[in-house]
Amino acid sequence: MSPDYRTESDSLGDVRVPTDALYGAQTQRAKENFPISDLRFSRRFIEALGHVKRAAALANHDLDLLDPEPAEAIVEAADEVIDGVHDDEFVLDIFQTGSGTSTNMNANEVIANRASVLVGAERGSKAVHPNDDVNMSQSSNDTIPTTMHVAARMGIENDLLPALEALHEALRTKAEAFDDVVKSGRTHLMDATPVRLGQEFGGYAAQIEHAIRRIEQASNRLSEVTLGGTATGTGLNCPEDFPETALQHLADATGLSFYKTDNHFAQQAGKELYVDAHGALNTLATALLKIANDLRLLSSGPTSGIGEIKLPVIQPGSSIMPGKVNPVQSEQVMMVATQVTGNHQTITVANTHGNFELNVMMPVMAHAMLQSIDLLTNSVDAFRTKCVEGIEADRERCRELLELNPSIATALNTAIGYDKASEVAKTAAANRESVRTVVKTMDLLSDEELNEYLDVRRMTEPGVPGDE
Repeated sequence: MSPDYRTESDSLGDVRVPTDALYGAQTQRAKENFPISDLRFSRRFIEALGHVKRAAALANHDLDLLDPEPAEAIVEAADEVIDGVHDDEFVLDIFQTGSGTSTNMNANEVIANRASVLVGAERGSKAVHPNDDVNMSQSSNDTIPTTMHVAARMGIENDLLPALEALHEALRTKAEAFDDVVKSGRTHLMDATPVRLGQEFGGYAAQIEHAIRRIEQASNRLSEVTLGGTATGTGLNCPEDFPETALQHLADATGLSFYKTDNHFAQQAGKELYVDAHGALNTLATALLKIANDLRLLSSGPTSGIGEIKLPVIQPGSSIMPGKVNPVQSEQVMMVATQVTGNHQTITVANTHGNFELNVMMPVMAHAMLQSIDLLTNSVDAFRTKCVEGIEADRERCRELLELNPSIATALNTAIGYDKASEVAKTAAANRESVRTVVKTMDLLSDEELNEYLDVRRMTEPGVPGDE
């Protein structure tokens, strides 16, 4: 045997493992069996898995199932996993056994070997056993789905929701700043009755606020976890008090609440709560894409577009056209939103493979969920700081376009009737004249009446123009 390798064994026999590796035989087999991609479980997932293993060790000790020395060593090793000390030891591909058993054993072996060293034994000695000690009272089939929920909640609560709250505040601030800017509304991409720029930004802020509420509710539903169901949902080899005891330790460590599901068969085979939670992220993605796309259209130009707002200039936009600047922050948001929508399709299809007592697509579901959370968090932060907070209104351009908007004639319906107002609108559009000019040319209303009916600010509020 080369000094670069040690021999470990599992139920299938001996396996050569790198001498300095903390992982063991089952991880090595999986590493060799699944050379599929360069995708690995994220930092957030490994952190959450460490939390679950730590909570399990504490619970098993509380229930007098695990002696103090190995329990303390497992907790210390799990703390190191939580802190990212051993991230290089988590070497397995996302595309592996559908239960995530390989990654569960990866964690069990890393923690067991590190704990063995902590109690004075050698790596590979199994002085602290990966199955009997670290995996005590658990199965991959309840540990991995529990970790999926823990990781998603940690990402949502600690990262995504704060990012969204900050974006909401930035949009709300712009809505207040732009409330005096009256401009053309647009429906079907065509001129429509006036709106205030502040109303548009207020709409964007409300979309984000509603997304926050949906995501909060979905995150709370992910508090329901499967720990205690073990292999098939029956709880075999799991003491009755273990789940609640472990979940209390988990809550204490993460600051997030978790509770045992009342039906392990439903939750270990069906991942509807996961689909539901990502559905809230998918809905957010569609809102972000709409907002980002609106901003790039409203800022289009500078000479042949709408140009009602100015986005911050953050980088050159062309390798050949001097001075060109593009709405790149809007574009990154649109691409992230598209990726999140694709991840939702992955999670949706994966949930259809909850065959009998176990879903066998969990690793890719976890990867898609956590990627979406990370992408949305980073995208929203960049969009806010490098785009939204620096947006300026071009008030003169808004007035210029509004003056030529033929839909202003809508306000004349109650004064001259729909048919005559239509004639005014068509004439204004054909001659590129203002509605006010056409009405005066046609001698339809006095100047006083025109001022009353064509008060564009009044048009942005409920009621009938001309009424006091």
